[in-house]
Amino acid sequence: GATYSPATPLGPNQLNIHTDFPFERGHKREERVAVAKEEKSLAELGVREVMRQVIANLQSAFVDVQQAKENLSLAPETLKSVESVVAIKESRFQAGDLAQVELDRSRVAALQYRTAVPQAQLQLDQAKIQLQQVMGRRQKSTGLELAGALRRDQVAESREELTRLALNRRPDYLSDQQTQARSRADLRLQLANGKVDYSIGTEFPRQSAWGVSGNSVGVYFSMPLRIFNKNQGEIARAQREIQLFGARANALEASIQTEVDKAYRQYTVSRQLLSNVETDMLAKARSVRDTTEYSYKRGEASLVEYLDAQRAFNDAMQTFNDARTNFARS
Repeated sequence: GATYSPATPLGPNQLNIHTDFPFERGHKREERVAVAKEEKSLAELGVREVMRQVIANLQSAFVDVQQAKENLSLAPETLKSVESVVAIKESRFQAGDLAQVELDRSRVAALQYRTAVPQAQLQLDQAKIQLQQVMGRRQKSTGLELAGALRRDQVAESREELTRLALNRRPDYLSDQQTQARSRADLRLQLANGKVDYSIGTEFPRQSAWGVSGNSVGVYFSMPLRIFNKNQGEIARAQREIQLFGARANALEASIQTEVDKAYRQYTVSRQLLSNVETDMLAKARSVRDTTEYSYKRGEASLVEYLDAQRAFNDAMQTFNDARTNFARS
């Protein structure tokens, strides 16, 4: 304001206080809060899905280390058996009871098995490094020691029950369902945004000049005139998103059912294969290996027969380890 005087063309002192109060229609604030809650739930499910994948990768890497550890334990056992044969051959050679070529053949066979030990150790070290990488360790060490045997627990649930559990627990499927809920909340918000809001204002002017003052009060009501814009575009977008995410949820549900079927079939086949190898193949291969080794040391079997029996036993043990690994992973 300014002081009024006949010498200046200024008006009297004036003080204005004006306030506006917007009134939202359609429960816009409640709908915004609802959308925010749905987005928070989506973020939580996203974290759970990442953790699910990390845990699955960690379990797989753990089984890989266990398999490499079992393979490494097989290599020194085989090498020890072959080297004992070489020692007997050397004694017989020193006694003049064996030809040089026969001794050399046994030494070559031992050399082949001797190279298998560092290869098995390398596979174990690499598996340990991969496991530590999945665990998030920056400083990786090959001296990491693991406890526990390969899993042999049985699955009691049926395939149908496993499918139901997967659909109830998988965060990615729950996230798709939550996305649909978020889209429905967004549609309600966009419908509310299409409604016109009101604004009520009040004003208090005060004027004073030459010792005389006067007060007045004003009330205002305003609203935008929306003729063509009723938020149709955002409403249509929200409707299409509901349809889109519904289709994605159906597709993921079918994919999860397929994954459960494949995993359950892998479990049953791995269990049967492990049982067959354990009861039929392993004991026979060990018996043939031990019998042939005994005969070879007595000179009743050839080196080729002994190496074939040893190779068959190694293949049987490798098959047994693979079967245990596949069953643990399934």
